[in-house]
Amino acid sequence: MSNKTRIQPYRQALYNFDPETVREAINDLFHPDALLQLCHPFETLPDTAAFFDRALMPLFEAIPDLECRDTIVMEGPSQNGGQWVGCCGYYTGNFDHPWLDIPPTRRQVSLRFHEFFRFDDGRIVEMQAIWDIPELMMQADAWPMAPSLGREWHVPGPAPQNGFVPDSRDDARSKASLERVENMLQSLGNFAEGGARAMRLEDYWHPRCSWYGPSGIGTGRGLRGFRNWHQIPFLNAMPNRDGNPDNGHLFADGDFVGFTAWPGMSMTISQDGWMGIVPNNQEITMRSLDFWRCENGLIRENWVLIDLLHVYHQLGVDVFHRLKEFNKARGLQPFDD
Repeated sequence: MSNKTRIQPYRQALYNFDPETVREAINDLFHPDALLQLCHPFETLPDTAAFFDRALMPLFEAIPDLECRDTIVMEGPSQNGGQWVGCCGYYTGNFDHPWLDIPPTRRQVSLRFHEFFRFDDGRIVEMQAIWDIPELMMQADAWPMAPSLGREWHVPGPAPQNGFVPDSRDDARSKASLERVENMLQSLGNFAEGGARAMRLEDYWHPRCSWYGPSGIGTGRGLRGFRNWHQIPFLNAMPNRDGNPDNGHLFADGDFVGFTAWPGMSMTISQDGWMGIVPNNQEITMRSLDFWRCENGLIRENWVLIDLLHVYHQLGVDVFHRLKEFNKARGLQPFDD
């Protein structure tokens, strides 16, 4: 049985979210000693009970008709060992009650997620997950930080609607996709020696590629959009960034490639221009969970989630405190006397 098949009861339980069914699915699938790593402010949780009680249940209480919609479910062996399943999609439902001090919209919302699971002997022994909490803040008109350069919207699933990769894994196709993305990532490291031209992006990316970044950065269409709305500000602000794919877990399934590391990059914010952050020479790490889709030998789509709240946290900026200050103007928080 493939791990994509093993995880299906858990994904189905999240889709038809009933608390007890979800709890049972977690207990059936997760190893009791699983390493559970979530985005800020949840961070590493001690056990599956904490994952259910501190993360999933408060989200369900805020969105009582909560459902999880997967757009990509893929699996494969990592080049560094381990069997991984990657799930991409969004949680949705009517946002009726506050969550993490984000005011409810009383309307349907979407909350993107990338969730990666490492399996051993048929059970999940490690999870790395980023929920795009800034996306929900934006839908509630409560994002307290700088505006995005890219397009903020409801990020789509794969254009061919083929994100549920069949159980019969195509090894040759998977290998070709993995090599394409791996070579592209290695080529990005040429920036330090020869600038943007040395990265040879045109060799790897489709002319009509889409780069779906996290809320706070947004989507870039084509290489021009990717470079102007993300790459140029990012590299200008952090020219010493170090992101070696050999330190993480890169795996492929057909046309899809996933990458996970916790963290996956380290850098110093030494220059201006990225998300309005002051260049105070602060050293930080960055969690980024990625999916790519290859088409005819080129990368056509790339879904990227970065734990931006964790970035701000390392810089000493409490985004949730700023959110509470915003809430005063709405009458949702009391004024200080």
